[in-house]
Amino acid sequence: MSMFDSLDALSPLDGRYAQKMDALRVVFSESGLMRYRLRVEVEWLKALAGDPALTGIAPFSPGARAYLDALVENFGIEGARQIKDNEARTNHDVKALEYWIRDALEQPEAAAEFGGVSEAARVSGFIHFACTSEDVNNLSHALMLKEARDEILLPAFDRVVSRLRELAHLHAELPMMARTHGQPATPTTLGKEIANVVYRLERARARIAGVALSAKINGATGNYNAHLAAYPDYDWEAFARRFVEKFGLEFNPYTIQIEPHDAIAELFDAFARANTILIDLARDVWGYISLGFFKQKLKAGEVGSSTMPHKVNPIDFENSEGNLGLANALLRHFSEKLPISRWQRDLTDSTVLRNMGVALGYTLLAYEALLRGLGKLEANPAALHADLDANWEVLAEAVQTVMRRYGVANPYEKLKELTRGNRISREAMREFVDSLAIPQEAKDALLKLTPWDYTGKAAELARRI
Repeated sequence: MSMFDSLDALSPLDGRYAQKMDALRVVFSESGLMRYRLRVEVEWLKALAGDPALTGIAPFSPGARAYLDALVENFGIEGARQIKDNEARTNHDVKALEYWIRDALEQPEAAAEFGGVSEAARVSGFIHFACTSEDVNNLSHALMLKEARDEILLPAFDRVVSRLRELAHLHAELPMMARTHGQPATPTTLGKEIANVVYRLERARARIAGVALSAKINGATGNYNAHLAAYPDYDWEAFARRFVEKFGLEFNPYTIQIEPHDAIAELFDAFARANTILIDLARDVWGYISLGFFKQKLKAGEVGSSTMPHKVNPIDFENSEGNLGLANALLRHFSEKLPISRWQRDLTDSTVLRNMGVALGYTLLAYEALLRGLGKLEANPAALHADLDANWEVLAEAVQTVMRRYGVANPYEKLKELTRGNRISREAMREFVDSLAIPQEAKDALLKLTPWDYTGKAAELARRI
């Protein structure tokens, strides 16, 4: 079989976008999962040896603990290949890891640290002690998601929000025609519209960060059966709670064979909701570029079209929208499927969980594409002003509201007759205002009003975000 080339990849995450996935690959690849499992197994072994009430396994020397820690620290692709060789014989991935750790304890350097060959062999009997595979897997998956969320995805998300906040402040006072139902509506500012998104994203981020990932280590059906068979008088639930919480995870005391994945589903729902907000943003910015409200900075050598040399396409926003859609299709499937298990366990969650990195990979791609696109944007004040100047009818709201204040009969109907479906010039609007039976002071204020001045508190709100 020839060596794998990224050009032969089935998934674009391992092909076209492979270099952008390095950080997530460390977490969610097969070898990444093995490393997290190894960490859990080693920490479980150390925890058992660290409790004097658990006779049969002596406390580890500093050298023994260091030897075990080094197995995790130095774990790499060679170790992963050895585990896969074991799996080829066992047809069980977690058992293959157990045998790999056992083999490591049989090495001469291990015997020296653990007090001799016989003592190292005795210790190896406590590898995976009283555990079902899902005790190791659920902790590993929670730790993977915690690291990916906190160290990779949220920082990327924060960079997008930070750039949006910069744009909101920069364009806080830049007037812009709003459009409701695609039609000219009460003016706003470009910065305020961006600030709206920042506020939504801040709330979405809090939901993502606030998910407490949970885990368990309570045996084959969640009742500590094997634990109590070996040590009937020991408080295994308290021990399990301490072990889980040591990882910064929330202990789940009630499970079947698997931790029921409710927290993972909650996290994926939170990411999907945040991604939906970003789809909304990507489409809106795409539209603003189409209207000419934004220009895009040019990059030497880039081509917008294979046949139309004038084009500068909003490809970053299109790329982001597409990848967010892919991510959400998977994330929502995960959140619907993972909490469901037939009776005390079935394997349908296993293959799904192996695709967590795919969903979050498309999410990360989308964030980075969006950030690139936002970095290229330049506002076009002339286009924004021209759009406002062509739509003086948007002042009808202000005029009829002032008419209401001063008791003019049927103000809405009069403005409707003048403006509905019509483009009104500045002169026509001034002529209408001049005809009103309202105090001169109010009339003068309306005569001074322009579409680009009629933005309410938009600038203040944009600067405040």
